[in-house]
Amino acid sequence: MQAAEQSVKTACWSCGSALTAGQPFCEVCGKVQAPGSCVTYFDVFGLPCKLVLDVSALERAFYKLSRKLHPDLYAQATMQEQQWSLEQTSLLNDAYRTLKDPVRRTEYLLRLEGVEIERDKSSGDEKKDSRVPADLLEEVFELNMQLEEMRMSQKMGEDDRQLRSDLEKAKAQFEGQLADFDAQLQSLWGEWDAALDADGSLAKEDAKNRMVALLDRRRYVRNLVRDVNEALEI
Repeated sequence: MQAAEQSVKTACWSCGSALTAGQPFCEVCGKVQAPGSCVTYFDVFGLPCKLVLDVSALERAFYKLSRKLHPDLYAQATMQEQQWSLEQTSLLNDAYRTLKDPVRRTEYLLRLEGVEIERDKSSGDEKKDSRVPADLLEEVFELNMQLEEMRMSQKMGEDDRQLRSDLEKAKAQFEGQLADFDAQLQSLWGEWDAALDADGSLAKEDAKNRMVALLDRRRYVRNLVRDVNEALEI
């Protein structure tokens, strides 16, 4: 489903009143509804597909809906309504966890726009992403050498304080880059939302492509921080 699509209208199973996709209850009779198959996380909270949102308002809406979907309220309802309340609760929880997190929210919207977001590789048999950003080649080469030295020292039961200090400095540098990436990402949110309001397809495409590139870079640097933490046993 594309993010710019209009919410789909459906009908309440109990009273037949019109519903807006994503809303768990009928506004007329108050009956819980079956989750729609094409509902987005933005629909769940009645939000447009924008990236700048009020997280505090999102939290309040989440707890309000959670209380209304509490299983105790459906103890005397039909089995179907009990099942729908559980499914709506699961959908609500997933939507809240995704939208409250800035990066997950951005990745989710990009997926709605048809962008395949690369998943982080596990520490198991899957190969790690070997694509190093061109301007980080020298830093990454040096870091990998230091990480290998640290691992060898640890195998020998030694703790090289200078090496540990160098790795901690590298970690602080990469964490600073992550903070800068997040600031750039927030700036792009505003560009995306403005383009959506203006129905500017070229501006939307430009903001989308820049967000994808920034997230790829952020993911790579975050994995470097993870590797340093593992080497330092943090």
